[in-house]
Amino acid sequence: MKTAGFIQRYYLHHLLGWALLFFGWHFFRYQDYPAGKGWYITFIKVADLALMVYLTNYLLIPRLLYKKRYFLFALFFITLVFTFSIGKMYVEAALLQTSFDIWDRFKVRVYDNVIPHFLLVSTGAAIKLLTDHARAQRRLGEMAREKAETELNFLKSQINPHFLFNSLNTIYFLIDKQNAEARTTLLQMAGLLRYQLYDCNSDTIEIEKEVHYLQDYIRLQELRKDNQYEVGIEVGEQVKGFRITPLLLIPFVENAFKHISHDSHQKNYIRVSLQRQNGTLTFIVENSKDDQQRSTEPPGGIGLANVKRRLELLYPGKHTLQISNNAHTFKIELNLLLT
Repeated sequence: MKTAGFIQRYYLHHLLGWALLFFGWHFFRYQDYPAGKGWYITFIKVADLALMVYLTNYLLIPRLLYKKRYFLFALFFITLVFTFSIGKMYVEAALLQTSFDIWDRFKVRVYDNVIPHFLLVSTGAAIKLLTDHARAQRRLGEMAREKAETELNFLKSQINPHFLFNSLNTIYFLIDKQNAEARTTLLQMAGLLRYQLYDCNSDTIEIEKEVHYLQDYIRLQELRKDNQYEVGIEVGEQVKGFRITPLLLIPFVENAFKHISHDSHQKNYIRVSLQRQNGTLTFIVENSKDDQQRSTEPPGGIGLANVKRRLELLYPGKHTLQISNNAHTFKIELNLLLT
């Protein structure tokens, strides 16, 4: 498995495929060219084909075909094949020191060069499409399995929600009306539970609800900390009007509270920021920490490893996650491309 991963990572299978094509082409065709010219002609043919395949697979297909710009894809694809085919014939003629006129025997040139290139490049594109489709199906299967496992684990630990909320209502009315802070805190906790139990059933949720959930969670955590801790959340004006995966951001905030510094000789802090610019959501969480990574929080939560896995499954190629773990600070910066 490690060898296969190494080969895939450095595209060694591509190199092997082109090498086999190169030597095979040369073996069958070198005698058609003057002595010493066969290697050069073979290199030109293979390099020309490789450029067309890679430009089609990694430029035209992702940026045009997958974005449903079919007319532009067809136009650029045809132009690409014609241009590279004609260019290859010019280079070959110069190498063989023969005159070249594209209009001379035009039909024969198209039949012998352009049409084979269309077929070969289309074959490469078909392989790319099949590979991407298989990868997407595998990712969907992993997402479905992970969602099923998450729901199963949740059901195993779930308290009957009706009993839970009825109990919270009873406790709310038992609290003295003069104790407004305790009542407000209980309502916030009920809101957090309601969000987890009901609002998070869909695949995506409004960013406003996710932000409200983060704010309530931070307020509840602040009650457990003394004045030695500075906790703040900043939400930009543009953070509205779009949807994200529910409970995607909270593990980073949980991690900050779990590992915040306990040094009494300094002002410890947790800073949370959400900004939206040019179609990208930037989420930053930074906290002071101890070298020993002590924690007063009980074990649990999703954990950063699982969050990374969720991001890979739910936002493939549409996110970046940077983690800075220094001696006295821990910082994450998540950028999500919103579509």
